[in-house]
Amino acid sequence: MKIGCVKEIKAQEYRVGLVPMHVKSYLQAGHTVLIETQAGSGSGFSDDDYKNAGALIVEKASDVWAKSDMIVKVKEPLEAEYPLMKEGLILYTYLHLAANEKLTLELMKRKVTGIAYETIEVNGALPLLKPMSEVAGRLSVQEAAKYLEKPFGGRGVLLGGVPGVTKGYVVIVGGGTVGTNAAIMALGMGARVSILDTNLIRLEELDQLFEGKIQTLYSTPAILHEELTKADAVIGAVLIPGAKAPHLIKREDLKLMKKGAVMVDVAVDQGGCFETTHPTTHNNPTFEVDGIVHYCVANMPGAVPYTSTLALTNATLKFALLLANNTLEGAIAKNKAVLSGINTFNGKCTNQFVAEAFNMTYTPFEQAH
Repeated sequence: MKIGCVKEIKAQEYRVGLVPMHVKSYLQAGHTVLIETQAGSGSGFSDDDYKNAGALIVEKASDVWAKSDMIVKVKEPLEAEYPLMKEGLILYTYLHLAANEKLTLELMKRKVTGIAYETIEVNGALPLLKPMSEVAGRLSVQEAAKYLEKPFGGRGVLLGGVPGVTKGYVVIVGGGTVGTNAAIMALGMGARVSILDTNLIRLEELDQLFEGKIQTLYSTPAILHEELTKADAVIGAVLIPGAKAPHLIKREDLKLMKKGAVMVDVAVDQGGCFETTHPTTHNNPTFEVDGIVHYCVANMPGAVPYTSTLALTNATLKFALLLANNTLEGAIAKNKAVLSGINTFNGKCTNQFVAEAFNMTYTPFEQAH
């Protein structure tokens, strides 16, 4: 099989889908690896690094798309890349289709097999989403701390405080991987921290994990509103795998908050868990609504590409090789988790949550041939 990797074209996206040290894994299995020139430069990997590993360097992205049987990326294709997608291509990347109807329709129209990192599920966990959730969770507090500074529009609060001055208060909505890593970072900065979730078992786990150093709260509208009145920073960390995120914080709720407080929506890729969310970029990461600073960058881990790329590709390689070494059906037979990653196939939408998001027909993979 010919495995292709192109340079990401999303604004300020410096990650790359395939690293030089993994090229040999494909070559040893008898595959060819095509890398667009400079694809890895943003993450610190040169064309020579790929050449020395045995990859073929290709000058044009269009040639990589045309010659490859499987494209390994980081982010979803942008509109400029839609015409490059061909029938039968395996596209292996983050897709977040429940928040992107246009891309969903394009993948279906072009009969692309869209396999989404974020929906591959193993024993109830999302192993390909986890590393980026860890990075985004930690970055969320780092960014909140920055934008709480007065020159960036914030309240002028230092999260860790100083002796004799109250510490900043970080409210985390969602106790999964993002929320847990946000709490780790917030505690490390010395902030006061609360995590809200509706899963009592998870709240008990978090209480034990943090040895009572954070406040765990069962999330209800009343409790959420009370926490918003106290918050200096709010981290939106809610995830429903493959589905659009629920808007838990409405615009009217912003009036409960302190002016200059910061809200970071890590769920922005899935539509966001704040009603006032809209995607931003690292170029222009924040906007203000009713006196509240919003940070809604849709590719947060792209800000730390070396760390993010290595963490991501370590997780994605296993399934990429499984797909390359077998037919799609063969890969599924060897590991049923592959099935959960297939969002589009043969012109059909094969992910129920995506189909529900756009009121389109859901076709199970087994029936999509």
